[in-house]
Amino acid sequence: MAVRPPNRSRFTPRWLALRRLFGKASSASSHSAPGRIVHDYFRQKAHSQGYTLSHSQQRVIDCMAQHATALLGTSAKPLPGLYLHGAVGRGKSWLLDGFFQALPLAEKQRLHFHEFFARLHQGMFSHRDQPDALATTLDELLKDCRVLCFDEFHVHDIGDAMLITRLFKALFRRGILLLVTSNYPPEGLLPNPLYHARFKPVIDLIHARMQVMEVGGPHDYRSHARTHAQQLFTQGHYVWPATAAQRLALNLPEPYADAPAILLAVGTRHLPARHCEGRTIGFTFSDLCDHPTAVMDYLELCRRFDHWIIDELPSLADCSIAAQQRFINLVDVLYDQDKHLILLGRRSLRESLGGEAIDLARTRSRLGQLLEVREPG
Repeated sequence: MAVRPPNRSRFTPRWLALRRLFGKASSASSHSAPGRIVHDYFRQKAHSQGYTLSHSQQRVIDCMAQHATALLGTSAKPLPGLYLHGAVGRGKSWLLDGFFQALPLAEKQRLHFHEFFARLHQGMFSHRDQPDALATTLDELLKDCRVLCFDEFHVHDIGDAMLITRLFKALFRRGILLLVTSNYPPEGLLPNPLYHARFKPVIDLIHARMQVMEVGGPHDYRSHARTHAQQLFTQGHYVWPATAAQRLALNLPEPYADAPAILLAVGTRHLPARHCEGRTIGFTFSDLCDHPTAVMDYLELCRRFDHWIIDELPSLADCSIAAQQRFINLVDVLYDQDKHLILLGRRSLRESLGGEAIDLARTRSRLGQLLEVREPG
């Protein structure tokens, strides 16, 4: 039965008075048009993926809505950046990507920090004869960018730390709104006690110029079974113990250790691959991680190959810290560039991913999204 609406005539004067009283404040709040766009985007995205937003995620979304309102308003006041940190799988990248997608602004860039930093190094080398190679490179990379989003920000090397100090100061001087995700709070960056004090000025700068927010909650969203029909990385496989029968059943090549190396030109160097056909590339773990390869190498290969096979994953606990870190960087790039990965090892993924490198928790979380294929017991 339809319910007859009440007679609202006696409420109208009070309602109009309240609108006059709060109207000006509301127009500047996150409920203005850009703010509503951000809120609506996240509400629909969470609903379509079956998520219930945590309290900390909702706080971040409210803050992002306020940023969208300020960016698209008339205020000339510089906005504080946003530094999101928390454990793996708590939705930091999901929030960053959502803000980037929802923000109705063309002058924006979203990059994995590895990728941006590799481009920065390359640009500064190219412009090394300029009076200010950093400024020239940023002019080239950022152009008219007003919003810059960095995913997976971390610092483990003192040389990188010194450049990051200059980079952040330059970005803030340019008035660029910087949004960053990290597994670490600012105080946890560059944890090596030999160098941490030298990075303290950047930590202080982050606190002074950015709003630091923790993204928490009890759930690791990456561990939930979800549909990733549009995502290549999560359609990949981890195959163990990689027997001849498994390889034959999955149409995978023979063990790469028995295959001759194919020298593949990457930049000014040659890397040993074991398989190269069309958009598919194959390596052993040792080919990529026991030798001095870098993020720029992985990015260059990702531009040329969509399907990756990495054979002979060892127990990382038995590898050097340098090899562990290269593997972490490799998985980061493959995940962020959304490449299809088949990883083969002799032990379960859990047994293989021991080790002491700082960012292994993120690698375990990401590789945990691969479909595990083991030989029937």
